Amino acid sequence: MKKSHVFLAAIASVGLTGCMAPKYVPSAMPVPDELAVEGTVSETAAYPPDVAWEEFFTDQRLRNVVRIALDNNRDLRVALATMEQARALYRVQRADLLPTIGIDGSATYQDYPGGVSGAGGSGGGTALGGRNDIYTASVGISSWEIDLFGRTRNLSKAALEQYFASVENRNAAQTALIAEVATAWLTLAADQERLRIARETEQAFADTLALTRARFAKGIASELEVRQAQTSHDQARSDIAEGTTRVDQARNALNLLAGTTVRSELLPEQLPETGATFAQLPAELPSEVLLRRPDIAAAEHQLRAANANIGAARAAFFPRISLTAALGTISLGLSNLFGNGSDYWSVAPAASVPIFDFGRNQGNLRYAEATRDAMVARYEQSIQTGFREVADALARRGTIASQLEAQTSLQGAAASAYRLSEARFRSGIDSFLTTLDAQRTYYAAQQSLLATRYVREANAVELYRALGGGLK
Repeated sequence: MKKSHVFLAAIASVGLTGCMAPKYVPSAMPVPDELAVEGTVSETAAYPPDVAWEEFFTDQRLRNVVRIALDNNRDLRVALATMEQARALYRVQRADLLPTIGIDGSATYQDYPGGVSGAGGSGGGTALGGRNDIYTASVGISSWEIDLFGRTRNLSKAALEQYFASVENRNAAQTALIAEVATAWLTLAADQERLRIARETEQAFADTLALTRARFAKGIASELEVRQAQTSHDQARSDIAEGTTRVDQARNALNLLAGTTVRSELLPEQLPETGATFAQLPAELPSEVLLRRPDIAAAEHQLRAANANIGAARAAFFPRISLTAALGTISLGLSNLFGNGSDYWSVAPAASVPIFDFGRNQGNLRYAEATRDAMVARYEQSIQTGFREVADALARRGTIASQLEAQTSLQGAAASAYRLSEARFRSGIDSFLTTLDAQRTYYAAQQSLLATRYVREANAVELYRALGGGLK
């Protein structure tokens, strides 16, 4: 073959290699361009993915618990091991691009009867009668596929994208873990405060019950009033038992997430008055910020891997060329193995061309294309899911301040009403039922205000997670 023909063949093979896999084109964002931001905003605030979690959480005890979880959580260790598995598989697949070089050595011991000819014919043959010891040593490659059409290269690229996806999955696991630990810590804080309120209320109801019984003994109060007071007191006692259980369960959940027993000095006694998170957001929040979420980035790498697998499936329709070669030495005696004239070489190229495979390659290609289509849908769905999660968190964030203000005012009014009704009851102006209703209303208002404060803190954590924070 002329040199020009060889050159043109090489150019053609390179062109085929490049066109096997379809060109990757990022999907259009299947969501609105902007996310509605209300509440506390700042023109200079950074996007949550750019804010380190240690800066986002302002309570030092919570930061310490998060550090413990990052070091000990078993789910995060599993995600890290899975990432290492994907890295190892990529290294295995990448190694197929290069030939495997090995050293071989062998010894053959033969004993032929006298007069046997090595040529197998009459005359001119070499007599091999007697003992013959044959030794060989060689360096060579075995069945190395020459990747003219990009099959191995595309498989290597697919493995690389799978590794990148596992890295993002590990990052997503870390982000989720930080959010779960923070939420569990805040839940424990709210449960501790709820239990304290229940105990204080139980004491107040106990005092009311004692006063009512004393009035009943003097004939001032009725038995109905005693039973009503006892009902409220028993309900408070039941709330204390329930609250104690909730505190223990919240502590167990936090220990599980942390991967160890969290020290008591790191546990909260109540929700922080000034909040446990940094709540400022940029004034404008484009939807493109969702692409930095680890789960969405992982879905995109899965899509790229599916794209590369199409290239590998297309290359299977073309000839597969492999090469086996060796360079070594051979002799009839071990002492002459590396002597002059004992060297030899061999080259054995081979080609395999699919002719009738009864639709196997076509089926593999259709499967790869269908997998790519599924990955496109999954990628777009992950973006839509992320947009919905952020939009829901922002919707809650936009109204939580006014709700908190209303609940604070409600608690203050209920507290004043309870104090006034109790004073009027002791003075004999109002009935016992009015005081009891005011007491119950005040207790419910305390619980509602606590629940709203918890929602505000948990919403900030959820918004941080939904926007892809928690990696730094």
